[in-house]
Amino acid sequence: MTSALFLADFDNPAAGAQIALTGDELHHALKVRRIAAGEEILIANGRGTAVRGPFDGSQGIAVVEVLQSPEQRVNYTCVQALPKGERAELAAAMLTEAGIAQIVPWQAERSVVVWRGERAEKGLRRWRAAAREAAKQSRRFRIPDVAELADTEAVCGRIAAAGLALALHEDAEIPLPEAVAGFAPVPGETAPEVLFIVGPEGGIAPAELEAFTAAGAVPVSLGPGVLRTSTAGVFALAQLQAVLGV
Repeated sequence: MTSALFLADFDNPAAGAQIALTGDELHHALKVRRIAAGEEILIANGRGTAVRGPFDGSQGIAVVEVLQSPEQRVNYTCVQALPKGERAELAAAMLTEAGIAQIVPWQAERSVVVWRGERAEKGLRRWRAAAREAAKQSRRFRIPDVAELADTEAVCGRIAAAGLALALHEDAEIPLPEAVAGFAPVPGETAPEVLFIVGPEGGIAPAELEAFTAAGAVPVSLGPGVLRTSTAGVFALAQLQAVLGV
């Protein structure tokens, strides 16, 4: 069984260094997971580095091995329209488990949920917590970034800066695999960003789709069915990874 993974803040660890768990992470190790002295665990810094070693039974580990996340050849970004209720955290968790680099919450025209003020701050905390916990569950050493809430104009700016941008739309005539078939990262160069947009329960509004297309996004289809907004993103990411091989 893969060793349990916990999170702590550290930089440039070396073999023999002491890495301690604190706060909720220590409580989770001791009281929830009941990690015993001598049991091997992983501790990641959430930025791509992890260390492995036997738990000392009370606080942390002495580093036996330092591990690094593999270099990403493509950085995937999901612009996710705000879903209703717990589906927001479900979307963030599944995207994290599948390997997303960044999630951008989007206030779409047809979003039932509206983030303003304190509700926006609470929503971001919940999405970030979901990504954090999903990274631990899936043994990812890097926690994806959950960006600040974006409006449609901000999303258009993100489209223009991306290496490739796709808008998932049920009426699109181009299948996603066909749209990305000619796109390939160049070895040795900075990993390009592939951005894809997931609409809300009511779909991307015509004016939004027009704006995204004008900014450079390609409308694409995921297939004949209509997926939920909370599951369409992970389905798209899986297709992208399969076609691009990364």
